[in-house]
Amino acid sequence: MAGFRIGRGRDNNRTPRQQPQQAPPPPYGQYGAQHGGPYAGGQAAPAYPPQQQWQQQHQRQPHGEPEYFGDPHPHQQPGGYAAGDPYADNPGHTRAFTVGDDPYGDGSTYRAGAAPAAPAGPRLHWKELLSGIVFRPGPTFLQMRDYPVWGPALTVTFLYGLLAIFGFDETREEAISAPFATALVSVLITGVVFVIGGLILGAVTHTLARQLGGDGSWQPTVGLSMLIMALTDAPRLVVALFLGGENSLVQVVGWVTWLAAGALFTSMVSKSHDLPWPKALGASAIQLIALLSIIKLGTI
Repeated sequence: MAGFRIGRGRDNNRTPRQQPQQAPPPPYGQYGAQHGGPYAGGQAAPAYPPQQQWQQQHQRQPHGEPEYFGDPHPHQQPGGYAAGDPYADNPGHTRAFTVGDDPYGDGSTYRAGAAPAAPAGPRLHWKELLSGIVFRPGPTFLQMRDYPVWGPALTVTFLYGLLAIFGFDETREEAISAPFATALVSVLITGVVFVIGGLILGAVTHTLARQLGGDGSWQPTVGLSMLIMALTDAPRLVVALFLGGENSLVQVVGWVTWLAAGALFTSMVSKSHDLPWPKALGASAIQLIALLSIIKLGTI
């Protein structure tokens, strides 16, 4: 019995040494209780108020650490996130933003050169394109700002150049009195010259628009400018074919159509390059002056 008692005594003495020591409470009591920590067996985990935990963590942090480790002034964080989420910008936590929420700006800043991700609409048929330039220019220019229009632009400008020679009194008389082969060559050369001139003037307008902060593509800009040049001068040319270039009615129609061309050029550059109308008008000023001096002043 004595030996048995001695053995139990040794067991009793050994039992306290075999029990593990209790670990100190983790910084987040609820986290340890949920994941099987030392306080998961029914003992109450020390729960600190979220605001106190956040302040205690920052009291131990030295000065000069990165911004994402915290801010000693939680109520002064931008957007007021500290009041609703005490763990925002803490290690292991991220700040949640809603769609369209930008604490560093309103999101409406203009960025030149940033073209839209998708076109404003499908490509228009050439009939809809020509009628749209005349009757609904704004939506047409906006829809076609990302599509090249070389086919209609080159065709319409070439046909306009073929008839432009008959809008001047002197050139019309020379073409009528000359042999057919000579007149045909003159007409064809005039059509090609008008196409080349339209390409050059359109390129100048596009370059000026980009210099003023525009973001449009050069192919739609040049093609649409050629169409505007030909379509706006067509009424004056039709009247001049029957009445002559020196007629007073032709002069009035010429000035009206030139003003209409200025309005259409301004609208096209504004929609194609995302520019306000004063800059759009300035970008198309050289082309307007060239049309006035080369075409209009020759008959007005």
